[in-house]
Amino acid sequence: MLALLGFLMVFVFMFLIMTGRLSALIALIVIPVLFAVIGGFASDLGPMLIDGINQLAPTGVMLMFAILYFGIMIDAGLFDPVVGAILKAVKGDPLKIIVGTAVLALVVSLDGDGTTTYMITISAMLPLYQRLGMNPLMLPCIAIMGVGVTNLTPWGGPTARAVSALKLDMSEVFVPLVPAMIGGAIWVIFVAYLFGLKERKRVGILEMSKLPKQQLMVASQQAATVEMQEEKRPKLLWVNFGLTVLLLTGLIMGVMPLPALFMIGFAVAILINYPNLDDQKERIKAHAGNVLSVVSLVFAAGAFTGILSGTEMVDAMANSLVSLIPDALGSYLPVITGITSMPFTFFMSNDAYYFGMLPIIAEAATAYGIDPVEIARASLVGQPVHLLSPLVASTYLLVGMSKVDFGEFQKFTIKWTVGTSLVMLAVSIVFGVVSI
Repeated sequence: MLALLGFLMVFVFMFLIMTGRLSALIALIVIPVLFAVIGGFASDLGPMLIDGINQLAPTGVMLMFAILYFGIMIDAGLFDPVVGAILKAVKGDPLKIIVGTAVLALVVSLDGDGTTTYMITISAMLPLYQRLGMNPLMLPCIAIMGVGVTNLTPWGGPTARAVSALKLDMSEVFVPLVPAMIGGAIWVIFVAYLFGLKERKRVGILEMSKLPKQQLMVASQQAATVEMQEEKRPKLLWVNFGLTVLLLTGLIMGVMPLPALFMIGFAVAILINYPNLDDQKERIKAHAGNVLSVVSLVFAAGAFTGILSGTEMVDAMANSLVSLIPDALGSYLPVITGITSMPFTFFMSNDAYYFGMLPIIAEAATAYGIDPVEIARASLVGQPVHLLSPLVASTYLLVGMSKVDFGEFQKFTIKWTVGTSLVMLAVSIVFGVVSI
């Protein structure tokens, strides 16, 4: 009964936001509360909601100050030279811009942190898409696909969870997956190429070289930022660059928790660039809307996950799905795990899947003589789809920075991320990483 209630809740939630009947923010709160009441958990609603919010509170704080930090950097003009150089290099060609987006996202996301990748990629590339009138959904689509591939690095999170849950050696799980990651990266660039051809045909190529020098300069400035020029701090360019490098280095080395890093980074950045109190208030006010739209969604997602876990719906869902696998298909469990990891990790958090469900699957696989390490590898190929889940906090940052609707973004992106997962699974089978 709990499993049925859980699946129905997820279905209703996804239907409402993807058809535009409810915003993601309202649906994340109203739908789980409604189903919790239907399931007889009304008296426990308060503690479940608070538990879920508490779990995501550090993420919410981190995103709030990260948005403010990179907002200050954009205002000050840190990315202007980069965007101006890219605009000249791609010569206004949508094909080169989108392929460049894919390469940038794949390289930056090697640090295993999707949040940082989204901030850098969207900050650098969004003005170009806006300048040329390109489809705004393509930028976040390519960015999340790139992160979905490189998210499998040992320091990315999912791989560490799979290894920990099944008590395996990291090298046994990760190293054989490298060909699959390469295949996934090629697929991301290929999709970017297809997008680029489509946009080149639709909007054409902006012949920057034919513009007068003065007009070219104005175009570059327009592409680089929509902020007023008086907010720029060109003399502090290298100071801001050094501060950002220092911040990202601290992030990669893990010198302190991310919320603390971005809190300190934001405070230092705004003091250096806008020492006047009125200017500080104005800059914070300018980015308040973006902060509110992202952080409110994060805490609403905490309410959703808190009820899903507190009612034990997620456990019932996992167990019921495993029990549906017929004995005749037992020997195909690695492939089945790879395919089902897409919907499983979409409907539940990585923690719930890897620590709650994966051990059950691995235990069942041993009865058919299948090594748990294969199950661990197969379980990771669904990560590109997982990142589209409304339970992933960083995805709200991506959507917010890209200025697109969450439901429209999901509808546009889902088939391409499923393609990424299937390509990675196919490569894994070809290379014997996952047996069939």
